[in-house]
Amino acid sequence: MAIQPITLVEGRGLPLRGDDIDTDRIIPARFLRTVTFLGLDRHLFEDDRKAPGHPLDDPRYQGARVLVVNKNFGCGSSREHAPQALHEWGIRAVVGESFSEIFFGNAAMIGLPCVSASQDDVRELLTLVERVPETVVTVDLQHDVCTAGARRVAVRMPARTREALLTGAWDSTGLLRDRFEEVEATAARLPYVSGFSSPPTA
Repeated sequence: MAIQPITLVEGRGLPLRGDDIDTDRIIPARFLRTVTFLGLDRHLFEDDRKAPGHPLDDPRYQGARVLVVNKNFGCGSSREHAPQALHEWGIRAVVGESFSEIFFGNAAMIGLPCVSASQDDVRELLTLVERVPETVVTVDLQHDVCTAGARRVAVRMPARTREALLTGAWDSTGLLRDRFEEVEATAARLPYVSGFSSPPTA
C-alpha cells in the first residue's frame, strides 16, 4: 500500500459547540474494551447524546466529513480512541480554535488533520453550518485555508505536522510498505532478527 498524502478534505460540516470537550465525552472509557478501533463510532459522544438535539443525531449532518469545534478540543485523558472514533464515524478533518496537544498528535498519526482558526472565524463557521447544513466545507492544507460557501478563513497547524500530512509521512505503515526493500535489508543486518552467528573458535 502506497503512502497517502493528505492535501485537501472536503465535505459537509458538523457543528459541535463548546469549549474543553474532553476525550471521555468523545468516547466514554467504558467502551474502550476492544482489541481494535472498529465500531467505536457507535459510541461517539454516547453520554452527550442522551440529551435530545445532539448534532450527531441530526439527519442533516449525516455523512459530514469536517467537524467544527471551539477551544481546547480533545482535552483530558490521552486516549487515542477519541480521534479513532471520530474517524470511524466519517470525520476526515477538524477545524477549531485550539486542540489538546495529545489529541492533536494522536489525530495526526491516523491522518486526521486538526487545523486552528481564530475565535471569530470559528464562530462564523459554526453559525453558517448550523444555518445551512448542506454547506460544503473545504480544508486546504496546501494553502492553509478553509472555505465554507462564500466564506474563506485562514487556518494553521505546526509546520512539521502539515509537512507530514502533505507528503504522506504521517502514514508510518505506508512508509514501511513503500520502502520494504530497505526494511528487509536492515532486518538482515540485525542479529536479533536474522539469528545470532556462532562465536569464533579459538
